[in-house]
Amino acid sequence: MYRKLIIVSALVCCSVFSFAQERNDIMQQSATYEWPKDQLVKEKLDQWQDKKFGMIIHWGLYAVPGIIESWSICSEDWIERDSTVSYENYKKWYWDFSKQFNPTKFNPEQWSAAGKKAGMKYLVFTTKHHDGFAMFDTKQSDFSIAKGPFASNPKADVAKYVFDAFRKDGFMIGAYFSKPDWHSQYYWWQKYATADRNNNYDIRKYPWRWNKFKDFTFNQISELMNNYGSVDILWLDGGWVRPLETVNEEVLSWGANIPKWSQDIDMPKIATMARKAQPGLLMVDRTVHGPFENYQTPEQRIPEKQLDYPWESCMTLGGAWGFVPKDQYKSSTEVVHKLVEIVAKGGSLLLGVGPKPDGTLPEPVTHQLHEIGNWTSKNGRAIYGTRITKNYHDGQTWFTQSKDAKKIFAIYCLKPGEAVPAVLRWKGNVPKKGSDLTFVSTGKKVKWQNINGEIMVSLPKVEQTAALAFEFTPQ
Repeated sequence: MYRKLIIVSALVCCSVFSFAQERNDIMQQSATYEWPKDQLVKEKLDQWQDKKFGMIIHWGLYAVPGIIESWSICSEDWIERDSTVSYENYKKWYWDFSKQFNPTKFNPEQWSAAGKKAGMKYLVFTTKHHDGFAMFDTKQSDFSIAKGPFASNPKADVAKYVFDAFRKDGFMIGAYFSKPDWHSQYYWWQKYATADRNNNYDIRKYPWRWNKFKDFTFNQISELMNNYGSVDILWLDGGWVRPLETVNEEVLSWGANIPKWSQDIDMPKIATMARKAQPGLLMVDRTVHGPFENYQTPEQRIPEKQLDYPWESCMTLGGAWGFVPKDQYKSSTEVVHKLVEIVAKGGSLLLGVGPKPDGTLPEPVTHQLHEIGNWTSKNGRAIYGTRITKNYHDGQTWFTQSKDAKKIFAIYCLKPGEAVPAVLRWKGNVPKKGSDLTFVSTGKKVKWQNINGEIMVSLPKVEQTAALAFEFTPQ
């Protein structure tokens, strides 16, 4: 997750202000896709493609000061910090929030209820971001939510209770895990400066240290796969941690400052262990094309054209992935429109929210999710369990179809301020002659006619909405 970032901090009063502008040109979507061969993975992937709408939760140290997740401790030319504060002091100030993070109102049931109301069907929870702070009770490090002031709380093993709450509400469960760990001495070694996001020592000279990091990473992922119940998705971030042989001209063009040595953490070994514990597990090794990227994850954008392989757009509801005070949130209409376009193009929408440092969702987040749910609860038949159609778009109308191809859904997205029109027109998907065309939300029939291949739908007066969905049998 990336931003153009400016951080200003005052260490004395511990006040931090951040300005975040999207920066999505660093680690981009893979150019190729490789279908999985494992039958259980294929079946899980098909189940996941039915879900269409998920929630990704970023929650960690960064929630305490209300700044962007992790990136402010990284030294790259797109990140600016207060020039009066030394870099080492800044990192210490940031990491010391582990001594303050005490979310006494931690309420994963509230999160799950809000997601369920919105019509979300799967979860991706950030068990560890790049800063290395674990949101689960890892035995590999003391740098975790379960070791600080929250340690005495019965729900100190946060990930367990998050997964339990969402699992109880019928969600598929995904564990976000950062491959890089900027707090680990096996990744950022204090012997050297930390120039950028990469490990800061030459692995070729110190292979023993990198092997320690590989063991550390393997063991943490093993904890997640073996100690937290059923997990459906292992969502791995930090695509610059990759074998050198996967670094090509395209990857170098992303400006990710890939070093000359391989940051190979042995994904085959991790996958074998993870799938032994969780048969059929979906591996999402973001931006690293190959057998461990079971679906692609374009970030903060929607692909220009329809794709015929599995993918999701991960996007924020507000302007940041984690909690930021006074964040500006997308309207429910905008989210619905993005969901419709994404599904018509063959993807899923993974919508990002960030709980407050006390462990509750901000009120504007729950409000927006409720509003989104008002649409999905009535029109979900046109979204969930659908697949792509050849003619998927005409003007403001998007098309999906049922898995058995017996029904087509047409979804007309109203522009902001646009009244529901008296007549809709589209080309490209023709209802069967004499068949019914019905509102998905009510099941009521509407009049339609085919005039030289253009479908004209006469609409009765209906309440204002983000999008109108129709169902029909294709010719």
